[in-house]
Order: sequence, then C-alpha cells, then structure tokens
Amino acid sequence: MTHPSAPERITLADRIADTTLWLVSALHAIAAVAIFLLLLSLSPASANDLPVCGGKSLLPQLEASEPATYAKLIEEAKATPNGDGILWKIEKDGTSPSYLLGTMHVTDPRVLAMPPAAQSAYREADTVVIESDEIADEKKASAALLARPDLTMFMDGRTITGLLGEKDSAILAEGLKKRGMSLAAVSRMKPWLIMSFVALPACEMARKQAGAYFLDQKLAKEAIADGKTLKGLETIVEQITTLDGLPLAPQLAGLVQTVQLGDSLEDVIETMSQLYLAGEVGMIMPLMRAAVPDGEDDAAGYAEFEQRVIIDRNHRMAERALPILSGGNVFIAVGALHLPGKEGVVELLRDKGFTVSRVQ
Repeated sequence: MTHPSAPERITLADRIADTTLWLVSALHAIAAVAIFLLLLSLSPASANDLPVCGGKSLLPQLEASEPATYAKLIEEAKATPNGDGILWKIEKDGTSPSYLLGTMHVTDPRVLAMPPAAQSAYREADTVVIESDEIADEKKASAALLARPDLTMFMDGRTITGLLGEKDSAILAEGLKKRGMSLAAVSRMKPWLIMSFVALPACEMARKQAGAYFLDQKLAKEAIADGKTLKGLETIVEQITTLDGLPLAPQLAGLVQTVQLGDSLEDVIETMSQLYLAGEVGMIMPLMRAAVPDGEDDAAGYAEFEQRVIIDRNHRMAERALPILSGGNVFIAVGALHLPGKEGVVELLRDKGFTVSRVQ
C-alpha cells in the first residue's frame, strides 16, 4: 500500500471519499466503456482462472479513528431520500408494474448475482433498459469513442505530462508501469480516459480482460439472448461528453490521488461494494462530499461535478424512461448513484405520476 509522506498525509476519510469522487465517476458515468479501448490491445487471459479481488471495507476503521466524521456520514445518509435500497417497483394505473435496479459497473460475482426479487423482475420483463445499450457490443462501443477523438484525446498539442508537471507525471508513470502501461502511450489522452484505466484494481481489470461482464453489460447481453427488447437511456458519446466537460484541474488531481492509492484501491472498491450489497447507496454521496475541502473553489468544483454527472443525467434518464414505462413490464438498470436524493431517478419518476416503492 502506498503511504504519503508526513507533510502530505491525508486522513482516512479523505482516502475514502476524495478518491471515490473520481472512482465513482469512472465506474458509474462511463460504465467502463473506455476499458474496451485498452482490452483490444491486450492478450486474453484464461476465463478459467479469474482472480478473486481482496480488499476490506474502510468504514470500520473510519468509525474507530474518526467517530464524529462517521456519525455525520450516517446521519446524512439516513436523511437522503430513497437511499436505502437498490430495487424499486414502478406502478401506474392501467399498466403492468415495472422495476428499477441500481447497479455497480463491476464484475464482482456478488453484484452479478442480483437479489432474488431482481432476478424474478428481469425474467418477467418484456423490455430491459440500461444506461447505454451500446455496451452490448464492445466493438460498437469502442467505435463510438474512436469516432470522437476530441473527447478522448488532446487535439491542441497539450499533453498529460505538460499539464501535471514533473513530480505528478513521475507518480503517474510509476502507477501506469505497475499496470503494464507506459506514460508515453497515454500522453495525449484526456484525464478521464486515463482515470478509467487506473481506477480499477488489477483483479477487476484482469477479470474484464478474461471476458467477465459487469452487471449492466451482462443484463444487456442476456436480454438480447432471451429475445427481450433492449433499450438505452443515453448514448456513450453523451456520457463521455459529460465527463469531458468537467473542469480539468480536479480531474488531474483525482488522477494523481487514485494512482497514489496503489493496492488500497481494492479497499475503496470493497467499501463501495459492501455499501451497495447492503442497499445503503445513500451513504455513497455523503462519503464523497465529506472530503471536499472548505475552499469556495473546491466546493464549486464538487457542486459542478454532482450537477453534471449525477443530477443532470438523472433528469435525462427519467425523461427518456417515460415513454418506455408507458407500456409497462419494464426492467430498468442504471448506476445506483442515480437512485437516491431529491433529484434522484426514484423521486423524479414519482414526480411524473408513478408510484415507486422499495422492494424489500
């Protein structure tokens, strides 16, 4: 595990939350689509030898070492509307019930299993809806990105090394080397794209390389195989445009911080996974907010991130779900971060006249 030197040491809360901002951005906003670009150049691993991710939740440590911070997070999570479940039933007079599942875009077998009620809802559904149906075809997803090089690459002569400076470039180079990549190979890539490579533990990367699907992708492929109608609420270009439009400075800072985490990335992912599996998705955003510094610029940067990556997309997905839901018997699966909150998808669907209730 990488440990910062004494003058740069950060608290456990910072380790969990500040880095989680960009981890969640990478995992939930782009659905790991950018990984396909990397996987096209890798030799396939054996599907019979999938690695098991380690890691442990950091929350017990946080509770023991910083009880006041932990208590505040619990209080905020409890006050978050619709933050206590990942499966929701959607009802409206005159139509068959539909269901909404919050997902994690990881290959963890515990996540892929889905709760029994979600499995049943999927089996009964005529239509399956995910964030982007383009992820059902890896080559199509990659082609969509390659068609817009301006979203993935600096086209104006800038490089990641020039933006980071010598010290941070050295940190990034070492982190990439451990992942079998060179800094020169990514020098013209946008920070969000490099982040998608470094924000996943080696075990998760290896499982994807071996052909393991993350939950949304698994549902998409199964829907096609089962003869169900598959629809998407966004395009990949829309998702990437959202990330590319975020301020550059926090992207660069988050990239360096993530690389510095080293092996403890597995702990961060396991923390998120355990919250997800327990249905405590309302705890994730408070964790992210907890690490935002007190400065006005930092607060403004985080507010912009939350508005663009979470809230704006919540509204877009809810609006586009309406005509699909009108036919009933739909199974919708989107990133769990999009469910809770006053402007989460659950509440937005209620505003549109649906009765949305948590499935126990």
